[in-house]
Amino acid sequence: MFTRARPPVRKPSLVVGAILCLLAGGCSDEGHDPVVVSVVGNRDDFAKPLAALPDPGAKLILEATAQGLVAFDAGGEVLPALAQRWIVEDDGRSYIFRLRRAFWANGARVTAPDVARMLMARIESLRRLDPDGPLDAVQAVVPMTGEVIEIRLAAPRPYVLQMLAQPQMAVLSRDGGTGPYRRAARGNALVLTPIDRASGDDAAADEPVPPWQTRVLRAERAALAIIRFRERDAALVLGGRFTDLPLLVPAGIDRDNVRVDPVRGLLGLAVTGRGKLLDDAAIRAAINMTIDRSQLPALFPLGGWATSERILPDPMDLGRTPTDPAWAALSLDERRAQAGASVTRWRADNGAPPSLRIALPAGPGATLLFGLLQRDLAAIGLPAQRVAINADADLRLIDEVAAYDSALWYLGRIGCARKIHCSDVADAQLQAASLSSSSEERTARIAEAEAQMVAHDGYIALGAPVRWSLVAKRLTGFQPSARARHPLNHLFRTTN
Repeated sequence: MFTRARPPVRKPSLVVGAILCLLAGGCSDEGHDPVVVSVVGNRDDFAKPLAALPDPGAKLILEATAQGLVAFDAGGEVLPALAQRWIVEDDGRSYIFRLRRAFWANGARVTAPDVARMLMARIESLRRLDPDGPLDAVQAVVPMTGEVIEIRLAAPRPYVLQMLAQPQMAVLSRDGGTGPYRRAARGNALVLTPIDRASGDDAAADEPVPPWQTRVLRAERAALAIIRFRERDAALVLGGRFTDLPLLVPAGIDRDNVRVDPVRGLLGLAVTGRGKLLDDAAIRAAINMTIDRSQLPALFPLGGWATSERILPDPMDLGRTPTDPAWAALSLDERRAQAGASVTRWRADNGAPPSLRIALPAGPGATLLFGLLQRDLAAIGLPAQRVAINADADLRLIDEVAAYDSALWYLGRIGCARKIHCSDVADAQLQAASLSSSSEERTARIAEAEAQMVAHDGYIALGAPVRWSLVAKRLTGFQPSARARHPLNHLFRTTN
């Protein structure tokens, strides 16, 4: 039986009047104004969102204008999007989707052959970066009729729907996507106007759209977004990360307006450099064990946020408790004594170690983090310097929310395909897991790969990612999300 689609909360048709109201400088009644949203980032995130992923602005504009077959709701659950319903057959090896009636920006009808072709191209591209993820088993995406497509898998994969709900799986043509909004430029902002799902029309003069159903969207620096929110010129700020947390207190933001998403994923340093220093396993372990993670909560005071030395936050599909590093039971002093001895040995054989280049994003939170890292590395005789996030680096920050709830996402994100200092043995185990004929063998291979990756010290875990938003009390419909996804069409009218 097809999975039933949830009925839409509203089914608006559109008018030019809402945009005219915005262009005239806004509507008079705040309770009926368009919802003004700032997302931390820059305007390039809107221009070429696929290339700008995983930046929050790129995710948001894709989610707003170019949905995939399925999407995440405000609570992080999968719900229908371009597909109105689906069935899973052949013991999980066949996903059949019936498309809803949808139109491209030029008015042409969206058809199953169009969607199948675009999805298969996107899947092939993603598999180059995530070769052992839930899309590894996709054999073909086939149009069955003009409105039905089938995704055929060589073997069952339990996280296919979660992956299809990712913004990189958005279906879009050269002219854009299928909604739920159309975009129009307005100075440095975008005006997002909802699409009539039944007709695909952007406007219907006989049935005006209430202005509060439109969205005014800006991508801007965190400091500017925070001030705009404080001055009540925006009802919502999205895309906050640890890098910008220190800005909230001096800006005078009420703690009741700060919403923290209960996300899981990776926040840590990937070893991306090569050479004598970082090719030495004892040095990689020394870097990992010298960091005093107990100091991080004081830098980023968020209720419920915890540090970690493990790659995985919990067992998920690992089949056992995640592996602790070999030094996990040692005190910090004991760790640093052992780490310092490894550096001393290396120095005796090779001379003074080069300065470690640590790639971090901009922002005061990243400055605080670098200060901690620099101090801790200096304690064992390793100098460090900060470089831009996209520069050549020896250690590079990874700050990503998990796309799906599997050990494979975590291990794949720090594997050989990502150009991270990796274990060939672990990589072989992941590939073997992908080809396993039974769930038992697959679990065993994943567990072996996880243990090898922990032992290799190619990734230095710090904790869970931090994702926060600012939400005005006059705005309803916002929910904390385990995926840090906040669909703009799930927001409701503002009130005074």
